[in-house]
Order: sequence, then C-alpha cells, then structure tokens
Amino acid sequence: MLKLAIDVGTSGTKIYKIGSGIVFSEPTCVTVQKDTGEIRAFGNEAKRLLGKTADMTEVVFPVFEGEIVNERCAAAYLEYALRKIMCRSSVEAVFCVPCAYPAASREKYYRMAKSAGISRIGFVETPYLAALGQDMPLSEANPVFALDIGAGKASAACFSLDGIIAGFTINVGGNNMDIHIIDHIAELFNLKIGALTSEKLKNTVGSFIPHDNQSMIVNGRDVSTGRPRSVSVASADILFPIGIYVDKIVEYCELLLQKLPAEVSAAMCKNGVLLSGGVCNLPGFADYLTQKLQMDVIAPSDPVMAVVLGGGRAIGNQTLLRKLSME
Repeated sequence: MLKLAIDVGTSGTKIYKIGSGIVFSEPTCVTVQKDTGEIRAFGNEAKRLLGKTADMTEVVFPVFEGEIVNERCAAAYLEYALRKIMCRSSVEAVFCVPCAYPAASREKYYRMAKSAGISRIGFVETPYLAALGQDMPLSEANPVFALDIGAGKASAACFSLDGIIAGFTINVGGNNMDIHIIDHIAELFNLKIGALTSEKLKNTVGSFIPHDNQSMIVNGRDVSTGRPRSVSVASADILFPIGIYVDKIVEYCELLLQKLPAEVSAAMCKNGVLLSGGVCNLPGFADYLTQKLQMDVIAPSDPVMAVVLGGGRAIGNQTLLRKLSME
C-alpha cells in the first residue's frame, strides 16, 4: 500500500510519498467554467489565471482558512494531484490539520479523500508534525512549543508525546496580510493592485528587519484615472499590514504561555519555539518573535515544507502515527 502525507492548505498543497520524499507542491486552486461547472485547470496553471479570466471562467480556491468550502472542487483537485504523482495502487494517507480541528471539518476531508480514491485516512495536528519535520525528539517528559502560520490559519500548541497541554487555532495568516496590503497600497499610493501582485510584494520585500531598504516596482491601476501606473514600494511601506496580524498571533501565543504549569514553562524556556509555515520565511521574522516572546525561536531551512515532512515521518512509523492520530 502506498503511504502519503498530505497537507491541503488554503494557499498550497504538499504531498510526501514514502520512499520518494516531497513529490507535489502546487497552489490549491482550480478554474471552473461557470455555465457548465466544468473544472478546466488545476494548481499552477489555474493560479496563473487569477484576475485574468473572462466572465465565464472563475478561479476557485476550495479551501478557505483551513476549511474545505467546495467539496467537489477539492476532491477533483486531490484527484489531479494523485494522478500527477502517478498513484495507481491503494493509498493510505495522513492529513495535516490545525490544532483541535473539529470532527465536522475532518468529515469533509474524509469525504474528499474517499472521493479521490484514498482507502485509509488519518489526521494529525500540525504542531506535532512541525516538530517532527524539524527532527525535534518527542517524549512524554519533554514538552515542545510549535507555531505554524499558513495562508488561512495560525495554529500553535504546547505538547508532549502524551498529548496537547494547551493550544489554539485562529483564522489569521498570510491571506489576511495580502488583502490588507491591497487596501494599504490603494490608500498610500492611490494604486489598485491584484491578489497575485500583493502576494508577490509580501514575499519579495516584506520584512521585519529594522530599516530594511528592499523595494519592488509594482504595476497597477490608478484609482483616480483608471490608467495603468507603476510605483516603487519599499519594505517599510507594507510593514503595518503585515505586522498587525503577526502581533495578533503573538498576543495569542502570550496568552497560551501564561496558562502553562511552571514546569512546562521551564521546558519552553529551554526548548524555545519551533516555527513553520510560509509567513515564517519573512526576513527578520524569527528575531521579531524572539524579541516579543522573550524566548528562543527556531526556524527551519524551509518552513513551508516542515509540516508535510513531519507528516512523512509520522506515516512511516505506525507506532508513532497511532500515538499522534486524532480520534
């Protein structure tokens, strides 16, 4: 039986296959013909059409803030991903889901997976997998704190192999930042930009390094005249629409840490905070969190892939998988 770890995120989907490593990483989106409902493009091809399609074609993101909001498109997308990695045999898959993910939401994933032809399905919360993906040893006596910030959700937990001691999941992530950047650029430069430009701007010049002087030429539509126009946007220009959401996540982390027993807090001081998720790639982000939380912050070389790498380690160890799986 083929074994997979699957991270179906708001922004992107990653798949880890036992024996091969990460075999799939594409945006979680499809294009739909409005009059017929036909799904015509998937992943990278579909996202390239965002904001550029005719009236009869719609770009659909079937996952929003970590929740499946369009089961038909989600199932079709997963089928596409499985075809692309040439899954022809029976499949066992573990899905990476946010902390304390409710049963009703897991049922949607279950139906999507079954529709795509997956025969055995399990679920593990992302904080566990973020730790495993960074080779952090898990035990009953060594609590770990992990923070995952994706496009649609931020999920954090203090846990050991014995279970989660405290955790939270909030609907705050990279997509909130992208939307706020669009509004902020319109207010600051009188320029309307699209979603793809906003995301690229965040990923190119977004930074928490003090006095960072990175900049990028941005093309858009002048709000007053309606004509195309370009402006140069610097890191400082978008610090506010990014920082306001990071500070909200920090606020929740502080509340969580305040609830921990004294011995667990002592372990947190020793082990630090494990990061994962695309937002953690922003320059200076780890140092900013270190300053805010007054704790060591550990960022992996590739935060985007940390969770699915952990999923691969879990699906490859049935004893560990049984320990970590949600009921």
